[in-house]
Amino acid sequence: MSRKKRPSGDAAWDSAFTGVDHTPLLSALGVSIDDELLKLALTHRSFANENGMLPNNERLEFLGDSVLGVSVAHQLYITYPDSPESVISKMRATIVSRYGLADIAHAISLGEHILLGRGELLTDGRNKDSILADTTEALLGAIYLQHGFEIARATVLRLFGEKIEHASSDPIHMDWKTLLQERAAERKLPTPTYESTSTGPDHDRSFTAYAKVGAKVLGTGKGHNKKTAEQQAARQAVSVLRDDNITLADIEAAIEHDTQSISADELKKLQEFHA
Repeated sequence: MSRKKRPSGDAAWDSAFTGVDHTPLLSALGVSIDDELLKLALTHRSFANENGMLPNNERLEFLGDSVLGVSVAHQLYITYPDSPESVISKMRATIVSRYGLADIAHAISLGEHILLGRGELLTDGRNKDSILADTTEALLGAIYLQHGFEIARATVLRLFGEKIEHASSDPIHMDWKTLLQERAAERKLPTPTYESTSTGPDHDRSFTAYAKVGAKVLGTGKGHNKKTAEQQAARQAVSVLRDDNITLADIEAAIEHDTQSISADELKKLQEFHA
């Protein structure tokens, strides 16, 4: 019996695209994108090259990069009227960096929607910061082509609003989540993730967030909303990763030391997350 031939070309492209429900992604973006344009935006060159040199998302990425840059720059100009050019330039660079974009991609679970070649799939391409960042820009390019600049700009501000809010040289308002992601990547550690709990009535809830690298909780934070709690947790975790040569073993030792100074209740929660 002959083996069933693996589809290639347009057939493989359509099969890979329709094999995933992209409704949650569009919901997270808050905007519609026609199937053909969405398919192109999600197609990494590795998939395109392995399937007969199909079109890929790099031209859309180029377009989205420009839309993102001017949208963030304009909002920073308005939001920080007293900041000099040198400061807001640094703010923009951080927000639109590979790590800033990858953080947004993780938040909207973009990785599971990207069409990748077999080589990238075998090397965890769905979690690579560079691929996530480029695909995020491609999606913004697609939104611009279909809906125009104002809708694309509104999408950027909705997705990057928290980062713009925290884009300051003042440590109180720093985007600690992006900084933590940068620190982890520089040290070749796993991408940070977050878990949270909440207590209290709906009108007065209190959130506790845990910043994790691998299976280890590096920081905890509290706030009246999830985003604030996560920023505080990331800020604490950044301090753990201040050593350029830190390893996962060093992190475990630091956690062991830190647990000696926290409450029994917090220690129990940390241990539950580590389990």
